[in-house]
Amino acid sequence: MAGQPDLTLYTAQTPNGIKVSIALEELGLPYKTHAVSLSTGEQRTPSYLAINPNGRIPALTDANFPDGQPIHLFESGSILQYLVARYDPEHKISYPAGSREHYAVNSWLFFQNAGVGPMQGQAAHFTRYAPEKIQYGVDRYTNESRRLYGVLDKHLAQSASGYLVGDRCTIADISLWGWTASCAWCGINIDEFPALKAWRDRMLARPGVEKGRHVPSPHKISDPVKDAEQAEKQAAEIRKWVQEGMKADAK
Repeated sequence: MAGQPDLTLYTAQTPNGIKVSIALEELGLPYKTHAVSLSTGEQRTPSYLAINPNGRIPALTDANFPDGQPIHLFESGSILQYLVARYDPEHKISYPAGSREHYAVNSWLFFQNAGVGPMQGQAAHFTRYAPEKIQYGVDRYTNESRRLYGVLDKHLAQSASGYLVGDRCTIADISLWGWTASCAWCGINIDEFPALKAWRDRMLARPGVEKGRHVPSPHKISDPVKDAEQAEKQAAEIRKWVQEGMKADAK
């Protein structure tokens, strides 16, 4: 291993945030957690922007970089790639650089970063957080999210191991799990995708996923969907600071 890590994770309870904590738990790495208060705009403060100039979560600092200076990392996919490059010599959740599987993992990782995350994020926004109902937006992004789920379902149905690449859980699986766990929040029924649902349950049975998903607070995004009134109450609370944040970002 490349020295003893000195990691601090800046995160919040979102599908992107829990990716990194799950990976850290899967790797068995020690780390400190800083819960970023999105509702009060902490992500836009100068101290946080010094770590992540984009003002989003997650971010990671490693005080044990080889040159002796701390390194600041942002964008969840970049952080996951860093963690396995530096701290996964045994390839617990990765494959050797240059291997066929390594490149396949990157393909699915970017499939999430460029596809599932943005599309499902917009589906959730228009379904739950927009100040007015715009059906075109709801349909456009929910339908595209469902199409992407279909791609995953077909691929996983053909997987001998039940994971996205090769014989193990990798950062590609970790990157996607939090989004599939919250799909009901934007109106996607996981039962329509049996292979994807089986994979989601398989992932949840892993101790690292179970522990990492509850960082920095309990993971319960799907729970309120069972109660429409409670779901709207939660959405209204989030909608308020989402809209306030959009106004602040527009200045």
